[in-house]
Amino acid sequence: MKTRILAALCAVPLAAGVLGAAPAYAEPDPLLSVTSVQLSKTSVTVTGLQTEKIDVTVKGGYDSDNPGDENTTLNVYLKRTSGSGDLTRVVSTDLKRTAGTVQNGTWTGPLNVPSTADGTFTVFGVGTGPYGSPGSGMPYDITPYAGQNVLVKGSHQPKITWTVSPAVVPVGKPYKITWKVTDSATGKPFGGKVRVGAGVDNVCAEGGPAQTFTDANGVLTKSYAASDAAFLHCFEVPTEPYAIVSESFFVKRQAGVSATPAKTSAKVGTVVPVNGSVSGAPYKCAVHFQRLQGASQWRTVSSSTVRSSGRFTVDGKAVAKGKLSYRVLLSACDNFAAASSKSFAITGV
Repeated sequence: MKTRILAALCAVPLAAGVLGAAPAYAEPDPLLSVTSVQLSKTSVTVTGLQTEKIDVTVKGGYDSDNPGDENTTLNVYLKRTSGSGDLTRVVSTDLKRTAGTVQNGTWTGPLNVPSTADGTFTVFGVGTGPYGSPGSGMPYDITPYAGQNVLVKGSHQPKITWTVSPAVVPVGKPYKITWKVTDSATGKPFGGKVRVGAGVDNVCAEGGPAQTFTDANGVLTKSYAASDAAFLHCFEVPTEPYAIVSESFFVKRQAGVSATPAKTSAKVGTVVPVNGSVSGAPYKCAVHFQRLQGASQWRTVSSSTVRSSGRFTVDGKAVAKGKLSYRVLLSACDNFAAASSKSFAITGV
């Protein structure tokens, strides 16, 4: 959409978008019991790219005598109950046991609160760590716990914008994306390099994208291989263990369409199969057999869809006597822009 917060916690458009709901697993871990969850602060003020630390203490137990569970960590989850910041969930770092036994102990560690959590958050559950996502192998749901509220006063929240070059990427061609991090309140950069993560496909939902830095203006221009265009692109400003702000989308793609009629002349009204292919194989996207009407108007005669191979067959026909121009149009579909084949002639007799 890590997963860190990208897939589990952020409200992120997925080409608009994925993400924004809490992770969903089968059921709470039957071995985990929670006696209490304490936060060291009930309100914090955070600005810009900074985070404010809240100390978290969990008392409870993990009912296991397996030596491998001795180092079990816990995560505390909070959900938004008011306000309109970018984040809808926040989660603590992996809390380590600092007292007692794994069956009856105390776990402590920080919760890092960013400015994008502006609003009121409430503890709603605890889960075993390390923090991750369904894709990282967590088999259980969060154990419910109704806990404290914390008021977050966030300002100058970071905003991510991007520009793809070219704006519509031809299938089979490389491209670039210029990402930018700015202050949403002023529209200006934060005045220094920003640690960010940029990735494609699975890394957007498993483990987080590789981290790097923008320039002093908050800008990072990244080159992408042609093969990347088929997958989700993500960008984030990370903290531990989730993202302060993140965005994800699919680039707009321009397919090539080829089409060849089975015959170049036929009786008027006779079906003439038109076979062709669409680069990038936009499966189940619609293609239309069209005739040229007048100087520039195209009228749809029949339609079909693209097969998983990228090929299609659409029923063409000679709609009138004489040599007329036809084409096949791929409708705009998913992240593919509309595209058409070269025109071809079928003579009606």
